[in-house]
Amino acid sequence: MKKYMTVEKYIQLRSMDKEKDNSRKKVKKIVIFLFMSIILFSLYTIFNWLSDNSKIQQIKREIDKNIEVERNYHYGELVNPPKDKNSNYYYYVSFPFYKVSFSILTSKNKDTVGFVRVRNTNIHYPVVQTIDNQYYLNHDFNRKENKAGWIFFDYRSNLKKLGDNTVIYGHARLDGSLFGSLKNVLTSSWQKNRDNYVIFLSTSKENMVFQIFSIYTIESEGYYITPNFDNPVKKQLWLDTMKKRNIAPIDTEVHTSDKILTLSTCKDNQGGRVVVHAKLIKRQKAV
Repeated sequence: MKKYMTVEKYIQLRSMDKEKDNSRKKVKKIVIFLFMSIILFSLYTIFNWLSDNSKIQQIKREIDKNIEVERNYHYGELVNPPKDKNSNYYYYVSFPFYKVSFSILTSKNKDTVGFVRVRNTNIHYPVVQTIDNQYYLNHDFNRKENKAGWIFFDYRSNLKKLGDNTVIYGHARLDGSLFGSLKNVLTSSWQKNRDNYVIFLSTSKENMVFQIFSIYTIESEGYYITPNFDNPVKKQLWLDTMKKRNIAPIDTEVHTSDKILTLSTCKDNQGGRVVVHAKLIKRQKAV
């Protein structure tokens, strides 16, 4: 005997089907909304990233256009010259100083205290310094909010009288601006060029040349940016550690009396760092 569905049962089943359809539509709308939100947020992030980079590039063009940076071959003071006349030291002290006109730079930003240049990279920038290591992580040279930030000295670094370890930071931008091209030092082509192992640093008081002795990558830590040491033993231990980390084909002697310059930038989003250490080999009073 056939069983027939009652009207009430039919209506109940239809109602349940409609509820399921409505639930599916709600889920579909939520998924579409989330998908569109992700797309819009990604586009917004990319737009801001491009905008920040564009502003940095514009600032750099204005700086290059308005300041004087000239090679200066005048004799300077040699710093800790080795007795071995075959040392690479004597090759690198033949390199010129770079003299920079700071008046225009300081008129644009009173925090300007130096200018750094690294061969075969895009690093050719004024360096600023303030009372902390936070402000220039998200402010540019014009002191405007910008996630690209600017290149800056560690607030503990003393540019009037160099300490044991003077540190410069900068974001590694994907377009190669700021310290984005510092990653060049990790490539074999950069490392094979002997002339690359120098860093030029100028302040309003003096021009300096540093010889690179260590290049490496490391997870985020505080040891390599130690500004000063309590005694020569601790500094020697630090120097030995930094030299052991080196991945470049160089063997530069360093001593506890050497003044060190450290460049540091981000390697990745997980806290990795690209680090370069160099020692002061000659200096010259700025005229």
